[in-house]
Amino acid sequence: MAVRTLKDLLAEGVSGRGVLVRSDFNVPLDGDEITDPGRILASIPTLRQLVDAGAKVIITAHLGRPKGEPDPALSLAPVAARLAQELGRNVQLAGDVVGSDALARAEGLTDGDVLLLENIRFDPRETSKDDAERRKLASALVELVGDDGAFVSDGFGVVHRKQASVYDVAQLLPSYAGDLVATEVEVLGRITTDVEHPYAVVLGGSKVSDKLAVIEALAPKVDTLVIGGGMAFTFIKAQGSAVGDSLLQADMIDTCKDLLARFGDVIHLPHDIVVADAFAADADTSIAFTADGFTDGMGLDIGPGTVERFSTVLRGAKTVFWNGPMGVFEFEKFAAGTRGVAEAIATATEAGGFSVVGGGDSAAAVRSFGLPDTAFSHISTGGGASLEYLEGKELPGLAVLETEG
Repeated sequence: MAVRTLKDLLAEGVSGRGVLVRSDFNVPLDGDEITDPGRILASIPTLRQLVDAGAKVIITAHLGRPKGEPDPALSLAPVAARLAQELGRNVQLAGDVVGSDALARAEGLTDGDVLLLENIRFDPRETSKDDAERRKLASALVELVGDDGAFVSDGFGVVHRKQASVYDVAQLLPSYAGDLVATEVEVLGRITTDVEHPYAVVLGGSKVSDKLAVIEALAPKVDTLVIGGGMAFTFIKAQGSAVGDSLLQADMIDTCKDLLARFGDVIHLPHDIVVADAFAADADTSIAFTADGFTDGMGLDIGPGTVERFSTVLRGAKTVFWNGPMGVFEFEKFAAGTRGVAEAIATATEAGGFSVVGGGDSAAAVRSFGLPDTAFSHISTGGGASLEYLEGKELPGLAVLETEG
């Protein structure tokens, strides 16, 4: 099986043709301000090549979870403004998804123009489980680019979704992987098939259940599996220690006991915890050792001893994959664990290691600490998609791009 790429499309010629691009612009917002433009910036190389080649570029993307109806707070207007700034040209924003405004604007495009459709998830058919409903939306999207149009899949953060603008349009138009998607697949393929050891995986975030499949898939392959964040407390509880009011998945305790029994030689858990008396930026804190447990307060970060232990392991790794923060890094009092891990991985990278930051909160944390993207080998734009790829799952948005030959 093979996948046609943006290079193949450009070689065929796109001047004067409509090209539908599925991008991932699900960026964090503070009001109308984009607080982390990483996904937008990552999309620019593919878009610029199409624009420079004279394509009539129509972009579809989502923002947040608008539940299938328009929500002004989740409009792509801030994204359109940032795209225009980065591309150095006007970017039109349609007032609807595939309605009269989108159709009129699409018909008026000239070579090199860019049109961003309004949030694709304003249309309930985008995420419908009904194949026929999704196909209707996909057909309407195809109508915007015309009979000689093409589709470029460049939103890696959504390729694990069987949705109209990701999966169904690829069945109706000649389809290609954009540079962003192609790079993500190449990088993640490297850490699943061509790994240099020592190989360390760092998993954080809130729930064991969210990471269970990737733990099962990677634990037999890694030298070190570091676990922090809220999910660590279910493991700590499984060891028999009290965790106070910390985040806990009681129904996963037995599962964690089983994982520790099978992979205890590679799993590294926190030895100390920053305990807070409330979930607040100005909470009073103390340090508790996990062997002793604690009955009051909640753990919101790994402790200083654990930061040093984790950092020592990570600095010596030749390959690192990291997904999920070590604590509530958005509060400065509880950011030291995530910052320490990020800096240790950056040190390993500088020493010649290969590092992948698995998108989502991890990528946001890196940027909030002022670390440059170049401090890591690759910062993924797709947290969930990255995990599912590493689990070995078939991702619908990638599978649909495959061609014989």
